[in-house]
Amino acid sequence: MTAAAPDNSQAKRNVAVLVAAQAILGAQMPMIFTVGGLAGQSLATNPCLATLPISLIVLGSMLAATPISAIMQKWGRRAGFLVGAIAGAFGGMVGAYGLYLGSFPVFLAGSLLTGIYMSAHGFYRFAAADTASNEFRPKAISYVMAGGLAAAIIGPQIVKLTSQAYVIPFLGTYFAVIAVNLIGSGLFFFLDIPKPPRPTQDSPRGRSRRELLSNPRIAVAVICAMVSYALMNLVMTSTPLAVVGCGYTEGDAADVVTSHVLAMYVPSFFTGHLIARFGVEKIVAAGLAILAGAGLIALQGVELGNFFIALILLGVGWNFGFIGATTMLAGAHEVHERGRMQGLNDLLVFGGVTFASLASGGLMNCSGGSPVEGWTAVNLAMVPLLTLAGGALLWLALRPSDPETI
Repeated sequence: MTAAAPDNSQAKRNVAVLVAAQAILGAQMPMIFTVGGLAGQSLATNPCLATLPISLIVLGSMLAATPISAIMQKWGRRAGFLVGAIAGAFGGMVGAYGLYLGSFPVFLAGSLLTGIYMSAHGFYRFAAADTASNEFRPKAISYVMAGGLAAAIIGPQIVKLTSQAYVIPFLGTYFAVIAVNLIGSGLFFFLDIPKPPRPTQDSPRGRSRRELLSNPRIAVAVICAMVSYALMNLVMTSTPLAVVGCGYTEGDAADVVTSHVLAMYVPSFFTGHLIARFGVEKIVAAGLAILAGAGLIALQGVELGNFFIALILLGVGWNFGFIGATTMLAGAHEVHERGRMQGLNDLLVFGGVTFASLASGGLMNCSGGSPVEGWTAVNLAMVPLLTLAGGALLWLALRPSDPETI
């Protein structure tokens, strides 16, 4: 007798809500990544600190990962997502106030608050898997990530409309960030994800963080997610500075970022299907190879076409590497370990991204005498991280077969 197909109607409803949230609330990320470094460059006394606002967003995300995960474990996904949206609105307010005052420290404080939103936003992909069957899980994660396609279009266009709307550059963009958070937060009232059951004395305790990380599959998933996201952030953070520094306009920089963010999310329409067909390890490996290709194209020159092609490849490589690693991780821990493992994962991932973001400004502005030399240094810095992730994935592939492999 053929087994009945699993009912994914609840999961599909939640995916639809999360796709909309990704599209609306997610628009602020390309907005901030486009103007954050440029605004920092205008406020900072030392050009090496130009990308510090973006670094503090990532640092805030890293610091918030464990508390946000704990909130979701205790009160549910909706509570955690609402906390993130409210923090995003406050971050926009403080950032706008810092621009109004011309105060770099105040602007940095707004960036740190925005990191709380970024942390909550990172859990959309895990929430998509909560109510999905094993078969639907990689597709659910991919569809939610695909919501970023709309964000990739909306965000940079808002930048074009708002960056010079006031006498103070970029002030209008931060006002728009506030509006995006307030509007998008209402979507979370339509989520239908059960709260995790409250633990009792008889409830399974699950593995400790050390035990979770000692699992080879989990360890490799975390490494590949961390490297994919860190490299994407390393290069994307420097891109507006490199584009403008090489003589192109802020509009050109916004267009390059648009192409990059589109490339981050367009593949999501089929990444889940590719994972289901070829296996998650092969898709992660393909992502790492494409990231290497992005670096090679960027090193060939600073024509506008080079920026576009390199950043498109960077987006596709991130998509395969990060969605693949997320899928690998989601199938390697139990429900009662979710809060502990997912918080730990994002703590480590955004710790790596924080380091990459901090390094990005220093490499771009302080490692050579010109924007071209800085851009070269940024792309050469990809090599050791790609070597780490590729080696970890190869080590996992040479181990005995894992029955949980998707």
